Amino acid sequence: MPNVTLYHNPRCSKSRDALTLLQNTGCHIDIIEYLKTPPDANAIKTLLAQLQLSPRELMRTKEAEYKELGLDNPELTDDELIAALVATPKLIERPIAVANGKAIIGRPPIQVLSIL
Repeated sequence: MPNVTLYHNPRCSKSRDALTLLQNTGCHIDIIEYLKTPPDANAIKTLLAQLQLSPRELMRTKEAEYKELGLDNPELTDDELIAALVATPKLIERPIAVANGKAIIGRPPIQVLSIL
């Protein structure tokens, strides 16, 4: 079994479900509570490459902060959106599992098993 890094929010039921699924596989899990230890810009860029997503696709667009910060502005650059994710980690979609050089958003949670 590979090592898995899980960007986790323990208050999120989907994140808790993904963690339970991974624990049941017996793999080693490095848990990053990203609200307590937010990823920096380089880590987010790496995640985006592994996820094959744009910064906006990684954002929780229904969070109040998304609208309040004007992040719905289509003229914002990727670097500006990444800076917003660093400054406001609550906007990062969750959970994210990383293994074998790939990453996946666990929505639904069962998807985290696909990178093992």
